[in-house]
Amino acid sequence: QVQLVESGGGLVQAGGSLRLSCAASGRTSGNYAMAWFRQAPGKEREFVMGINWSGSSTYYAVSARGRFTISRDNAKNTVYLQMNSLKLEDTAVYYCAATLRSPFRATSDAMDYWGKGTLVTVSS
Repeated sequence: QVQLVESGGGLVQAGGSLRLSCAASGRTSGNYAMAWFRQAPGKEREFVMGINWSGSSTYYAVSARGRFTISRDNAKNTVYLQMNSLKLEDTAVYYCAATLRSPFRATSDAMDYWGKGTLVTVSS
């Protein structure tokens, strides 16, 4: 089992930045790919960004391109999501997820473990 705990959410003005962190614990010895998803009020959970075990490959949704960056520090068992130029529509609960499945698929059903989420609210 892998436990994931997100942090770093909060209230930010449009155009601002936030960095989310996801700390993994438990059976972290596997080559997990990590991902961030989000779920806005009244909407389905959607993929934001993903990163493979080594960090050599990243995956992103169109909504994240050019604004968000994903990275990981395997020594700290932590993955990050740097979000810049935030928009009102980025308001959502952001979830960290982990998967051992290969190749990487950017869908909720391809993830093996989930965190409980951290709320990001972007205000005007």
